[in-house]
Amino acid sequence: MQNTLRSGSDVIIRTEAWDKARHFYGSVLGLPLAHDSESLVAYDTGAFRLYLEKGRSHGPVFEFLVPEVEPAKRVLLLAGCSVVEEDASVPRCYLRDPYGMVFNLRAEGAGR
Repeated sequence: MQNTLRSGSDVIIRTEAWDKARHFYGSVLGLPLAHDSESLVAYDTGAFRLYLEKGRSHGPVFEFLVPEVEPAKRVLLLAGCSVVEEDASVPRCYLRDPYGMVFNLRAEGAGR
């Protein structure tokens, strides 16, 4: 997997304090809204897109892009990562590395 993983431009925060979080990022920080749906909003920050998602928090989720998710996931699991959440319909594969960071593994070119 050496030299095949690169950072994406998304950071995801899941929260049960949905209305308060929307107010904070949209009104207090004044970030421009880029996407708005019932359970997911996105704000443009300039350097990255910040997504707020309804649900139970598992900390900020960063994104790494790979050519193919399944082979990269296998390598990362063998190296001590664990699956936090998977949803093939999104598609999504949240992993926690051995040091506590949670990240979304996504195929390059795959849409949201």
